[in-house]
Amino acid sequence: MIDLHLSAEVHAARVAGKPVVALESTIITHGMPYPQNVETARLVEQDIRDAGAVPATIAVMDGRLHVGLDTEQLDALGRASGVAKLSRADLAACMASGGTGATTVAATMIAARYAGIEVFATGGIGGVHKGAETSFDISADLHELAQTPVTVVAAGAKAILDLPKTLEVLETLGVPVIAFGQDSFPAFWSATSDLPAPLRMDDAATVARAHAMRRALGLPGGQLVANPIPEADQIAAGELAPIIERAQAQADARGIAGKAVTPFLLQAIFEATAGRSLTANIALVRNNARLAAAIAREMSALGS
Repeated sequence: MIDLHLSAEVHAARVAGKPVVALESTIITHGMPYPQNVETARLVEQDIRDAGAVPATIAVMDGRLHVGLDTEQLDALGRASGVAKLSRADLAACMASGGTGATTVAATMIAARYAGIEVFATGGIGGVHKGAETSFDISADLHELAQTPVTVVAAGAKAILDLPKTLEVLETLGVPVIAFGQDSFPAFWSATSDLPAPLRMDDAATVARAHAMRRALGLPGGQLVANPIPEADQIAAGELAPIIERAQAQADARGIAGKAVTPFLLQAIFEATAGRSLTANIALVRNNARLAAAIAREMSALGS
């Protein structure tokens, strides 16, 4: 038996048939310092409310799977130390042992599906790390997208990754990669890259219809909606490229691998950009939340 707890707000939305948008919690525990992490989480949740949907931040607390956090729980999670970073491999183990953990993209998708939520907003998905041909470091997010029927709105994959290989794996797994409003695949902090997007859609209604059509066809998995960061908030790819290369070289020299790679690189990039990467990260997450709410509204209108 799964100990699932819906917040009062999410429970009321589910009963009333209102659109709900799932949110991950690793951005709170592993992405930003307190209190900026909690302040950002509350801004993102309010963006979703203002756009006509209900936010559902997902986390495991004392073994219970929470879909939607109240004010006190969100603050407690933001202050907590030693919180596990949960993906598909360790979500069940954390719950069974009564632990506390923040959900990554993969774990959030699993929890959202279990709670009947079909849209999820995040910053950027994980993917194929540079050097994966020898390290085999490939995020579980990609396989989750191939099997769990949730539409994920992100600013592409994190720019620290090998983006061409990430797109190749997504294609092999049969995951629709939809650039929103442009032909270029966005690169997280940068609105565009030199990579063409496999698909393009220009409005939330079309994205919602595509989600419903996949279900009607019996196709497994979800969709990745790659939503570019607003140009006013971006850091140009040309400026970021050498910074990312230096950060990756530092990680390699220190033998940093596995789950420790992403937080190390993000911190190094934060320092090298004097905090601009974090400002851009907040802007893109909020932008994704607004689009996810619009898609959730359209899905609700379709009876999804």
